[in-house]
Amino acid sequence: MYFTIFISIIIIQRLSELYISRQNEKWLLANGAIQYGQSHYPFIVAMHTLFLISVIVEYILTPGAAISYAFLVLFVLVLSFKFWALSSLGHYWNTKIYRIPGVYPVKKGPYKIFKHPNYGEVICEIAIIPLVFHLYYTAIIFTVLNAIMLTIRIRVENRVWAQQEIKDIKKAENKTVC
Repeated sequence: MYFTIFISIIIIQRLSELYISRQNEKWLLANGAIQYGQSHYPFIVAMHTLFLISVIVEYILTPGAAISYAFLVLFVLVLSFKFWALSSLGHYWNTKIYRIPGVYPVKKGPYKIFKHPNYGEVICEIAIIPLVFHLYYTAIIFTVLNAIMLTIRIRVENRVWAQQEIKDIKKAENKTVC
């Protein structure tokens, strides 16, 4: 029963995030945003979908998988951090990579301290969710897959911001030369 409640909450949370992401995407596009990293996005969606399926399947195949209250508390803490990070981004948060030309990265909330706090939170989530019910195979496999995906995604995101910095430097150089 605990597992059914827990996984239902996770699924509802994820679907809510996709809804918010879609609403933010409309706002971003209306404000001139350009999308990047489209080639790897389907793999992220597939990985997160397979992650949830794996959690369910491993739970079914693990007789007597008891709840770990310590990991449940840790998950709630991680979720609180996630809400802080996402609310700090506001309309700029999305599951895809968008950038509005001339707009710079958000520097409030956890983004004052960390460059990619939401990705750190996702790393924790992928590891902790299965551990709430001692589902070690899912925790290990998807932590590794997630690390690979985030390596690719962060490289793309950093490249997008670096391109803007180069444009700004060139623009500033042109102003000082004239």
